[in-house]
Amino acid sequence: MQVQDVMSTPAVCCSIDATLDVAARLMWEADCGAIPVVDRDGRLAGILTDRDICMACYTQGKRPSDIGVVSVMAQDVVTSRPDDSLEMLERVLGQHQVRRVPVVDETKRPIGVISMNNLARHAASVNDGMDHALVATMAAICEPRRLYSAVAE
Repeated sequence: MQVQDVMSTPAVCCSIDATLDVAARLMWEADCGAIPVVDRDGRLAGILTDRDICMACYTQGKRPSDIGVVSVMAQDVVTSRPDDSLEMLERVLGQHQVRRVPVVDETKRPIGVISMNNLARHAASVNDGMDHALVATMAAICEPRRLYSAVAE
């Protein structure tokens, strides 16, 4: 099985010129915790996580609209290609201790994202001798959230 068979598409990307509030909105709308950051030519320039946003706002004491994505994003990005095998991807995730990687084409433009969530949902759909109950639980945790309205008191 290949990365392209289980990756999330399309890649929801953020411009390198954006501010963190724009990136946070994109993550909320796409129900994801990381987004590729692209340069003006649409090529991968970095990756930004929801944790990066929170920590930047906390440590800098600023609003997300006052912080540029470029100052927070990780620039050393582990990537995958659509024709990479899932086995190879799993080794890369473990080796680099990352949960999500952009899937890029031959010009380094993001075409999707593959994450532990994708792998867990895929594993839950395949019965290959793994502890299916555990895999099903992981997949359930990784399912996209159901939008709901909550009021904080």
